[in-house]
Amino acid sequence: MNYQRFPTIILILFVTSLGLSQDRPHSYSGLQSRTIKALSEQRIQQLLNGEGIEQALPAELNGYPGPKHVLELAEELQLDPSTLAAVEQIRKTMQANARELGRKIVEEESALDHLFVTRTVDENSLRQRAMAIAHRYGELRIAHLAAHLEVTKVLTEEQRQRYIRLRGYSRHGGY
Repeated sequence: MNYQRFPTIILILFVTSLGLSQDRPHSYSGLQSRTIKALSEQRIQQLLNGEGIEQALPAELNGYPGPKHVLELAEELQLDPSTLAAVEQIRKTMQANARELGRKIVEEESALDHLFVTRTVDENSLRQRAMAIAHRYGELRIAHLAAHLEVTKVLTEEQRQRYIRLRGYSRHGGY
């Protein structure tokens, strides 16, 4: 066997395997039947319910507790009634804001999708809709992150540290 041709044979096999994989259905196959192409039904429900959908990870993973999880851990954190009430109010306000923003995101995504469905999209309408969606997502993220900031202010340092331990976070985040 001529071993000088071995790298060439391997390369040909690799390139051929790439071509074969392109014959398979693309990972987007089936998504064309979605009501809003850019959003799964699960994501739509998460947005409409005001769920976090990982919007506040920079806060959560750097030692800024979120209201939902603080309330879940209220007993372990030994929250007094006034702190518990404050966290509940923060969550209630954040949830209302997030639901409204989620509703607007779903509406904007639907409008963008409609432009493509009706083939009426142009550069101007695309830019307008995409920027509106981006703006709403930014507002949604701020709503969730701001709630983490507010909760951090009402917890004691001991409660915050206990929260971090209970959630299983290491101290690599610099907190």
